[in-house]
Amino acid sequence: MTIGEIAAKTKLTESTLRYYEKKGLLKVARDQGGRRDYVESDIEWIRFIQRLKETGMQLADIKRYAKLRYQGKSTMPERMEMLQRHREYVAGQQRKWQEYMQNLDDKIAFYQGAIEENC
Repeated sequence: MTIGEIAAKTKLTESTLRYYEKKGLLKVARDQGGRRDYVESDIEWIRFIQRLKETGMQLADIKRYAKLRYQGKSTMPERMEMLQRHREYVAGQQRKWQEYMQNLDDKIAFYQGAIEENC
């Protein structure tokens, strides 16, 4: 699969895919002409990288995770530990945003009450 095809399937730009490769997040086979030759399994891996980024994982940690992934199954315990730590971070962020939402709801309720009293 060409870089254009994988870009369309993952909704990423070709330059982003090249960047992922340059940073070591993605290893791509090359055909006889030296062109990138993506396989189906690359799609899910790219989507997983995107999800890690969306949940706030630092690029350095994603790079470390990717390096471990490409080393094989023997690194699964370390990768699981990384994901468990990141899950704790995400849960903390979720609690923080729930507090922010409650603060906004409280302020909105205050304004609604004040407006109704004055009308």
